[in-house]
Amino acid sequence: MTRFVLGRIGGALFVLLALSATVYLLFYVAPGDPARLACGERCNPAQVAQVREQLGLNDPVVVQYLQFLQGLFTGRDYSGGAGLVLHCDAPCLGFSYQNDQQVTGLLLERLPATLSLALGALVIWLLVGVGTGLLSALRRGGPTERLLTVLTLAGTGTPVFILGLLLLMAVCAYLQWLPFPTYVPLGEDPEQWAWNMLLPWITLGVFESAKYARLTRSSTVETLAEDHIRTFRAYGVSERAIVTRHAVRGAVAPVIALSAVDFGTMIGGAVLTESLFGIPGLGKTLIDGVRVVDLPVVVGVVLAIGTAVVLAGAVADLLYALADRRVALT
Repeated sequence: MTRFVLGRIGGALFVLLALSATVYLLFYVAPGDPARLACGERCNPAQVAQVREQLGLNDPVVVQYLQFLQGLFTGRDYSGGAGLVLHCDAPCLGFSYQNDQQVTGLLLERLPATLSLALGALVIWLLVGVGTGLLSALRRGGPTERLLTVLTLAGTGTPVFILGLLLLMAVCAYLQWLPFPTYVPLGEDPEQWAWNMLLPWITLGVFESAKYARLTRSSTVETLAEDHIRTFRAYGVSERAIVTRHAVRGAVAPVIALSAVDFGTMIGGAVLTESLFGIPGLGKTLIDGVRVVDLPVVVGVVLAIGTAVVLAGAVADLLYALADRRVALT
């Protein structure tokens, strides 16, 4: 197990290093003027030249990338001209000249909204998805399974923004059970935060739960057909004990792994949900950065999302190995 953990950590570090190099090459070395993109469309040539000097874009590409890595690990100083030095604390993802703010600070301001959305949706998709999948597997061949299969296929085929719009029209406009959501930080008013996050949680959770229902059903059916399950039945072990002690454990292992990956992806992948409900998270920050061509913000968000996905993949492997020790031995 120790060798397995160290191998996954080493692999994750290598992927993160490759990710940083790829992102830097795509945004700062690819054809175009990164200084113009970082400064903004309203900058004059003198301001663009100053930004180019601050970012070190006049240095060789290798030196630029090493300075970029240095900023991620130890921080970085930018030359502001006229003897002015701008310090960016580690992990330094750059400086947004259009927002006059460090990108790391901007992302840390938006991260709580994204985490609150992802965590709430995670709870819903696990409860609904796993519960539906187990019920469908245990009622295989009956009307319950057919109904749940239809609902699962409908959930899989419905785009998340369509589901969100339907919920807004039904719950807020037609039935008027809730006001239209307006994001309220958790620290300001926990009750209003929960009520305003309810529809985004349901939208994202129901959309993702269809995938988990199908995965749980197939895993449970496969586990119930294994030889050791038939042996338990032959020895007279009750069906309830077989399901709760053996079948569920075997079915939950892939669900745990997929949940970790999906949660990492959700850190920056809930762009449509955040935009639809006006949640100031990382996904909406990425869209705003692309719209106003704020290169440091775009680079910072892409790196943050990529890092979350890589770390989530590593955590998924570890959780899978804990749930099924046979994985660590392969």
